[in-house]
Amino acid sequence: MSKAIALFSGGLDSTLAILTVLRQGIDVTAVTFLTHFGCDISDKSSCSKDPFSAAQKFGFQVKLCHLADKFIEIVKNPKHGHGRNMNPCIDCRILMLKEAKELMGITGADFIVTGEVVGQRPMSQMRNTLYMIDKEAGVSGLVLRPLSAKLLGQTIPETKGIVDRERLYAFHGRSRKQQMALAKEFGLTEYPMPAGGCLLTEPNYSYRLRELLKHNPDPSLNDLHLLRLGRHFRMSSTCKVIVGRDEKENDRIVPFAGEGDYLLSVEDFGSPVTLLAGRDAKDFISIAGAVCARYSDGKHLSEVTVTVFKNNHSYTLRVAPADESLLETYRIEKQSRVFTALL
Repeated sequence: MSKAIALFSGGLDSTLAILTVLRQGIDVTAVTFLTHFGCDISDKSSCSKDPFSAAQKFGFQVKLCHLADKFIEIVKNPKHGHGRNMNPCIDCRILMLKEAKELMGITGADFIVTGEVVGQRPMSQMRNTLYMIDKEAGVSGLVLRPLSAKLLGQTIPETKGIVDRERLYAFHGRSRKQQMALAKEFGLTEYPMPAGGCLLTEPNYSYRLRELLKHNPDPSLNDLHLLRLGRHFRMSSTCKVIVGRDEKENDRIVPFAGEGDYLLSVEDFGSPVTLLAGRDAKDFISIAGAVCARYSDGKHLSEVTVTVFKNNHSYTLRVAPADESLLETYRIEKQSRVFTALL
């Protein structure tokens, strides 16, 4: 039986591409490449749908492969540049195809499958760009894109008769109507809506990441995870304040407090968890307390009591909730916003 390696995001297009190839009697191993900037599969609520539900329903295998430091480096310095935000789409695709080629050798697969659709994304899915990506990844002729195959040149698995080209498609552009019709044909009823699964396409997250890399070119994994959470404030080049926006974020922020970091909350009122982290954190405890108070239910009072926790010890301090001008001084955000809900 012929074999294929498929790039699988869990989204509609990659799922349909796999089902199209499976229908031709080809054994498919799907590979989900993990980065620090995608859906956090360890936190089901962070994904719009279970990314592996289709695999369970249709019976194909999914392997996880983390790109780790390789991906961080291309985010910092992509050969082909960033998209509108921090997304290095072309370099990302080249990296994934190189990894898929290695898996082909390991598993004895004949070709690679992707769910790309010609014209769907202006940076990485134009016809000439797809050919260039394949060439740089060293997989020219080996990448089958079933949803747009009839708009592209024949691939090696087609010319060898492994894949029947007549049973492939000619989808084009950003509309998903044809994909949704095909999903209905396959009986695929649950799939994520098309949205930015990559955080690097989100303006505010990208702004935070650029700001972090400016101050710390070699961020820790904790630093990257924290970019997903809360409101961020820059105290100094080595120190930040991160304020939870709801109970769920409060619970997620607490484990990130390391030795030497501070956690703050307001006594007797509904309060965010506030993380004060960095080498000179002790110099900003009062400001962090004021910011914490500003987002608590005691924000209208002239003064509140904030509890400060560090290394299993705690103490309290009295602070006035921060005003908007102080927040604007330290806030890390792409565009200033008026937080009318707080007024």
